[in-house]
Amino acid sequence: MSSGTSCQRQMLPKPVLGETEAAELVDRVFGLRVSWIAPLPSYDDQNFHVRVSRDGGADEYVLKITNEDSQEPDLIEAQTRAMMFLSAEGFPSAVPRLTKRGTIMSLESASGCGNKKYMVRLLTYLPGTPVAKIATNAQIFYEVGKLAASLDKALSEKFHHPSAKSLHRGQFIWNLANVPLLDQYLDALGQNKYREVVEQVIEQFKGKVIPKLSSFRACINHGDLNDHNILVASSAGPAQHPEYRVCGILDFSDMSYGYYVFEVAIAIMYMMIESPDPLGVGGHVLAGFESVLPLSGEERAALFLLVSGRFAQSLVMAAHTAQLHPENREYLMVTARTGWKHLMKMLEVGQEAVERTWFETARAYAHPASPAAAEAPPAGQ
Repeated sequence: MSSGTSCQRQMLPKPVLGETEAAELVDRVFGLRVSWIAPLPSYDDQNFHVRVSRDGGADEYVLKITNEDSQEPDLIEAQTRAMMFLSAEGFPSAVPRLTKRGTIMSLESASGCGNKKYMVRLLTYLPGTPVAKIATNAQIFYEVGKLAASLDKALSEKFHHPSAKSLHRGQFIWNLANVPLLDQYLDALGQNKYREVVEQVIEQFKGKVIPKLSSFRACINHGDLNDHNILVASSAGPAQHPEYRVCGILDFSDMSYGYYVFEVAIAIMYMMIESPDPLGVGGHVLAGFESVLPLSGEERAALFLLVSGRFAQSLVMAAHTAQLHPENREYLMVTARTGWKHLMKMLEVGQEAVERTWFETARAYAHPASPAAAEAPPAGQ
């Protein structure tokens, strides 16, 4: 959802292919005849849900026309190879359909876009319901935390491909280490209390997180495990309290080298958006994450500021990108509807109290006899 922008990468406008041209692209590049096509919402790429007929049935795909990263083929290759690797490891990740030339992607000109060239992929369509569309509960937050740790651990320990070096993305605005770079986008907020809050978050981040980065454990981050990029299916449980399993992981365009604690912070922030008790979410996500990969004391101590930093990134960049693409404003501002309220509440309650809630909840999972654990039993235990 949040494929990032940076100064040099705002050159390409968002692709604007029509459905007919997109269908022709699928035929020309992949040799498949489209029987049905519909646009999918996106941040700054262009995506289509595509159905192609075959003997006795139909196959479904997502046609992904990449925007600013089209100029970085190694990066798209790394993202796609990572998806293929994860699928082979048993994660519910899409895989590419090869082009007629036998490649996983193709740089194509799009006449509807002023003859600019965009990288095109056809990915298997993953059925499921986005977390954003369900009534969330502690069990799904735990599952998301567990997924975040398992995913990063698999990528960091076993994913080896020459293109992976492109995941060292330096000034990439969506890497959590780059919260201080938000300074250059603050004008998108105007002059108001929101800008003052973000400035406060950035200053605290500079003073308390940046000096600690070297003490965090490095890894490859998915970087965008948000409520629209995780698909779930109901597996069991009573109708009023269904249990969910993760059945799809979408959008690897924000992958970069970072730190394990970044991924849990990002997951906490986006799960807060979908909860009636946002300040309580972090403990369940943290418990799931730590069932795979316990955090160190220094990593835990940075969690509050990392979550605040991700809120700042999401809110500032949404405002900035909405100025560039006002026609896509409704989609871009999805997080902002509740995000500002949650960030303000976090800062009002304060780091000490919020952390106490998170850590006590997480501790309860390790000691199931406690009342808190009884309210939210970890999935699969």
